[in-house]
Amino acid sequence: MTIPDSGCVMENGASCLPCTPEEEKKIVTDLRNESERNLKEGNLYFVISSSWFRKWERYVGIDGDENLIGNQSSDSRHINGASSVVAERPGPIDNSDIVENGSDSDGKGNDIQLRRMLIEGQDYVLVPQGVWEKLHGWYKGGPELPRKMILQGVYHKKFDVEVYPLCLKLVDSRDESQSTIWLSRKASLTELFQKVCALKGIEQDKVRIWDYFNKRKYAQLSVSNKTLEESNLQMDQDILLELVDGHQSSKIGMDSTGNDLALVSLEPSRSPLTIAGGPTLSNGHSGYRSNLYPGSSLGSGLTDMDDGFDACNSARKGEKGGLAGLQNLGNTCFMNSALQCLVHTPPLVEYFLKDCRAEINTDNPLGMHGELALAFGDLLRKLWSSGRTAIAPRVFKGKLARFAPQFSGYNQHDSQELLAFLLDGLHEDLNRVKQKPYIEMKDSDGRPDEEVAAECWKNHKARNDSVIVDVCQGQYKSTLVCPVCSKISITFDPFMYLSLPLPSTITRTMTVTVFYGDGSRLPMPFTVSVLKNGFCKDLLLALGTACGLKSDESLMLAEVYENKIYRYLEMPLEPLASIKDDEHIVAFRFQKKEIGKTRLVIFHRWQEKAELFGTPLVTYLVADQSSGADIEAAVSKVLSPFKKTSSAKAHVGKENGILLDGLDEECSCSDAQSVENAELEGTSCTDLSIPLRLTDGRVMNFNAFKKDTLFESGKIIGKLLRVVLDWTDKEQELYDSSYLKDIPEVNKAGLAAKKTRQEAISLSSCLDAFLIEEPLGPDDMWYCPRCKEHRQAIKKLDLWMLPEIIVFHLKRFTYGRYLKNKIDTFVNFPIHDLDLSKYVMSKDGQSYLYELYAISNHYGGLGGGHYTAYAKLIDENRWYHFDDSHVSAVNESDIKTSAAYLLFYKRVRSESKVEAGEASHSHSIS
Repeated sequence: MTIPDSGCVMENGASCLPCTPEEEKKIVTDLRNESERNLKEGNLYFVISSSWFRKWERYVGIDGDENLIGNQSSDSRHINGASSVVAERPGPIDNSDIVENGSDSDGKGNDIQLRRMLIEGQDYVLVPQGVWEKLHGWYKGGPELPRKMILQGVYHKKFDVEVYPLCLKLVDSRDESQSTIWLSRKASLTELFQKVCALKGIEQDKVRIWDYFNKRKYAQLSVSNKTLEESNLQMDQDILLELVDGHQSSKIGMDSTGNDLALVSLEPSRSPLTIAGGPTLSNGHSGYRSNLYPGSSLGSGLTDMDDGFDACNSARKGEKGGLAGLQNLGNTCFMNSALQCLVHTPPLVEYFLKDCRAEINTDNPLGMHGELALAFGDLLRKLWSSGRTAIAPRVFKGKLARFAPQFSGYNQHDSQELLAFLLDGLHEDLNRVKQKPYIEMKDSDGRPDEEVAAECWKNHKARNDSVIVDVCQGQYKSTLVCPVCSKISITFDPFMYLSLPLPSTITRTMTVTVFYGDGSRLPMPFTVSVLKNGFCKDLLLALGTACGLKSDESLMLAEVYENKIYRYLEMPLEPLASIKDDEHIVAFRFQKKEIGKTRLVIFHRWQEKAELFGTPLVTYLVADQSSGADIEAAVSKVLSPFKKTSSAKAHVGKENGILLDGLDEECSCSDAQSVENAELEGTSCTDLSIPLRLTDGRVMNFNAFKKDTLFESGKIIGKLLRVVLDWTDKEQELYDSSYLKDIPEVNKAGLAAKKTRQEAISLSSCLDAFLIEEPLGPDDMWYCPRCKEHRQAIKKLDLWMLPEIIVFHLKRFTYGRYLKNKIDTFVNFPIHDLDLSKYVMSKDGQSYLYELYAISNHYGGLGGGHYTAYAKLIDENRWYHFDDSHVSAVNESDIKTSAAYLLFYKRVRSESKVEAGEASHSHSIS
C-alpha cells in the first residue's frame, strides 16, 4: 500500500512506522475486546478527544459502521470523510479541546480537569489502559486523562467509567479560604479525611468536617467506610473544615449568639394543606419519618435537614402547599421535571400524605425494600409543607443512584425513562401482594373479548396490587395475525403510560439532482415530497417515480460536500432526518447489472487554480479487468451530455468510437502494467488524451497512468477507483461545466418551512398513529403456534380500559443507525374535556373524560437541553411553571408549546357515576 506523507521510508523502501494502519487497527481491536471480557472495578480507562480519535480511525480504515467510539456526532461532516478516504497518519494525541483552559498539556492528568457537559462519543471516547499505552507509544502527546471504572447499583449492578469525579469545595473555617478536592463518589469518608488532612497539613484527630451544602451545616462527617455518594455529597458542594481545639477564627456555622447551629430534625408545622384535586388534609402526615423503622432496611436515616428542610422553612399558616421548587444538583432538571409532575398528581398526593406504612413491601425481590417509596413519600411531604422554599432532593437522588445506576452521576437523562422507572419502582415497593402466585396464561381461543380481558386483568391483579395499579394502570388489547395461516392471537396487557409516535403525515420536500451514469442525458433536479420521519428507501421510491426509473435501473444517493462525495447513503433504513436542509444530495442512475462492479469516481479541478469545483461524477467499469484506455472512455462517455454544441476551436478526434479532446501528449516513461506500478507520486507522464490522474478520497495526491495500465477488479480496494479531471482552457471550450456547479440544496435554508401551529398535529392524530395496524419489524418476529415458525405478523393495538391517571409520552426523540434526532413539531393537545370514549373498546359505562394537570417539557436538542414542568393546583384552578428551584404562576393559554414531552391527565368523573362505576366494575381501574 502507499505510505502517507507523514510517515518515513527507509532506503530499502520499508516503513519505519511502528506498525502499519492495519496492524494498529487489529492491535487496538484485540485489546478492546480483551478489556470487555475482563471488566472489574478499578480498571483504568483513558479519555481521548473524539476529534483526534476519529482521525486515527480514518487512518486505520475504521468507518462509521465499525467505529470503536460507538457514537458519532449528528453533524460530523467537517471531520468525517467518506469511508473510502485514504487518510494521513494523525499527529500526536491532542486532548487540548476537551480540558479546561490553563491545563498543562504535558501533565499526567492528576490536576487536569475535563470541560463540563462533554458527551461521550461526540466530544470524547474512552479507551482501556492497554489501548492508551499503545496509542501513546505510537503517537505520544496528551495530556493523560485516566479515569477509573466503578460498580454502580445495589440489585442491578452496572460497570461505569467515572469520567467526572466528585468535586468538593473545602472551606477552611480558620480563614474562610477555599480549596478544591476531586475524589471518586465511591471513595470513603476515610479517604476524604486523609486527603483534607494531607492538603492542610493537619492531624486527623484534630479536625471536624461538615457537610456544608448551601453554606449550611447539615451533618458532621465521620471517619468510616461510608462512601461520599452514600453521604449524599453532591458535585461542587461545600464541605467545612473545623479544628477541634476550639481555636476557630470565624463564625461560620454559628448563630447570632456564637453557638453552633442545632442540627436536629424539627417537625414541620401541622397547618392544614390544600391538596391539588383532593380534600383538605391536616395533622397526621407531618410526623411521619422513615427512621421510624429501626433495625430494618427501612431505617435509612432520612431527615428533613438532608434536603434543606426544617421547621423554619415549613409552610406558614395559610400559605399554599405544592409551590416549592427543586434545586438542580447538576443536570438533574430531568428528574426535577418528572418529580414535579408526580408530586402534583392528586391521588398520589393524597396517598403519600397519609400514613401508608402498612403497604410498604420490604420483601419484594422486584422492589427496593421500600426505600424508594419512603424516599419519594418523604420528598413529597416536604414539597407540600415547605411553602415556597426550594428543596434539594439529595437523599432521593442518592436512592435513585443506588437502585437505578443508569441515573447516577451528573449527565442529562430522559424524564420519560425516569418516570417509567419511578412508577414501576413505586409499584413494587407498595405492592400489597407479598407472595406472587404462578399463573399460566391461556390463549384467547375465540372466546369473547370481555371474558378474556376480565381473566387477564384478574391474573394481573393477583400478582400486582398497589396504589400505582389502582390509579395509573390501564389495559390494551393486542391482536396478532399470521400472514401465512391467518392464525389470530389476542392478548390483553397492562400499561402504565402510552408512548405515542408523532404521525408521519407531516412531509418535507427534498430537491435531489439526478446524474446519469451512462452519460445519456444532462443532470436534472427533482423535487419530491417524503415523510419527515421516513427513510432513504422512501426518498429513493419517490425519486424513482419522479424520474421514470425503469425496472432494470437503480439509484444511488450521495451527499456532496466541498466538491467531494462526503458519504454514500446506501442504507435503505437510514433516517431522512440525518439529511439537513442545507445539504447537497445527488442521485446517480445506473443499470442494476452494473452494481457490484468497480465504481469510478471523477473529480473536477481547475488546472490553473489547482482547486476542486463541481459535483463529482460516478460511473462503473463493467469489465473485471480495465485499462487506462477503458477509464478514459468511461470518463468521455459520462461527460458527453455536457459537450457544447459548437466548439470551433476544439480539435475533436475519434478513437475506438469514443469522442476525445484531441490532446496527444508524448510520454517517455516506461509502460506500467498494474495500479501499483502507476502509483508514482508527482509523475506527470501519460499518453492519455484526457488530462486524468489517479487520486485518493481527499484529492490531495495525484498519480499518472497510461492507456495500457491494467486495473484488476479483484485487486482494487473496495472496488473503488478515483480520478481527477484537470480542466484546462480546451476542456472549457469543449464542455459546459455550469451543469456540474451550483446544484440546489435539499431545501434552501431561507425558504425552509418553519414549524408553525398551522403545521401542528393533534393529540388525537398521535393516538391514531399509535393504534394503526402495522407489520412487526424483521427483528421482532412472532412465533406462530400453528405454523411453528417465526412470522412477521400484522399487529393491531386497541385501548380496552383506561386508568384514572393517564400519561401520554410524545416520542420526540428518534434513534437511527447514524443519527439521533429530536422532532420539535407542535402537538395540539386539549387542556379540558379530552374525551377518549371513542378509543375505548370496553363498554363498561365508565367516564373517559380527562383534564390536563401537568406537563413535562424538554427544550433544546439531544445530549443536553433543559427540562421544566407545568403543574396545576386544581383547587386553586391555577397553573405554575416549575423550572428547578424557580416557581412562578403562568397563564393557562401559555402552557401549550412545542416543548411538551409528557402529558398528565386525570379523569373527570361526575358524582352520579362514581359509586355505580366502583360497584359494577371491580376489575377496572378507577
